[in-house]
Amino acid sequence: MDQDLPTRDDTAAADVFNQHRGLLTSVAYRVLGRWSDAEDVVQDAWLRWNGSDYAKIEDPKAFLVTVTTRLAIDQLRKVQTRKESYVGPWLPEPVLTRDGADSAPDAADRVVLDDTVSLAMLLVMETLSPLERAVFVLREAFDYSFAEIAAMLDRSEPAVRQLLVRARTHVHEKRPRYPMDDAQRQSVADRFLNACVGGDIRPLLELLSPDITLIADGGGFVTAARRPVEGRDHVARFLLGIVEKYSKFLEEGADLRIEVVVGGVNGAPAIVAFVDGKLLYVYTLDLDEDGRIRTVFGMANPSKLDGVRALEG
Repeated sequence: MDQDLPTRDDTAAADVFNQHRGLLTSVAYRVLGRWSDAEDVVQDAWLRWNGSDYAKIEDPKAFLVTVTTRLAIDQLRKVQTRKESYVGPWLPEPVLTRDGADSAPDAADRVVLDDTVSLAMLLVMETLSPLERAVFVLREAFDYSFAEIAAMLDRSEPAVRQLLVRARTHVHEKRPRYPMDDAQRQSVADRFLNACVGGDIRPLLELLSPDITLIADGGGFVTAARRPVEGRDHVARFLLGIVEKYSKFLEEGADLRIEVVVGGVNGAPAIVAFVDGKLLYVYTLDLDEDGRIRTVFGMANPSKLDGVRALEG
């Protein structure tokens, strides 16, 4: 998708919009869990802004967040039917996130790192209603007041508070948080990659939680597991099988590169595979309180990798 905003003779509208574009993208992505849809929503918000009498708007930021949130809610309602016909497991689209070194490639488009952007959290938020999800995102990720959220969603403050209570209860029941520092993440990711490439199942098993699940999203476009793989032994053997499959690229003379991106994909350590410089697969690792891998999220659907294609550079 072309990221350039439309221009007009008076550049003031674009200047103001671009000041808030990163925030709008962050809001839209969290509400939708889809990078491409978030970009579309932000583009639509630009059209609304550019077509308005923006000079008379007292609080451009509040106006733009309101428009973006409402557009995202409408879009979420429209696309919910997509998953009903989706081939295999559905996962949110991965995105690059800021790590401790502030190394994400595009400051305007990246999503600011916090727990609400983790794939595990985004999956939990998929079970919320569109309004519950929007309220949760605006309050938990961006700290908007109840009065501000009520105005954005055209709801009463008591209604907004109730929506947040329901959302928090549901999310906290399903998604405990176990923070780890970057050194721990790096160690787990490096050991995971070395174990997979080394082909020895024993060190790999030591890294996996007993109740580990691997979820692979191919969308029917590429070969991927059609249902979640569960259990330490099954997941380990599946991963070693994937590595063996990748080795065939080397036999065919292709340039295969596999590397670790720590904290750079939805705030979690990730293993990224490239063939001839093109992104092939992204594995994101979700860790438990003991530092073992609780979930492996695998994204191979090429139409859902736009948010991480900057890694190809």
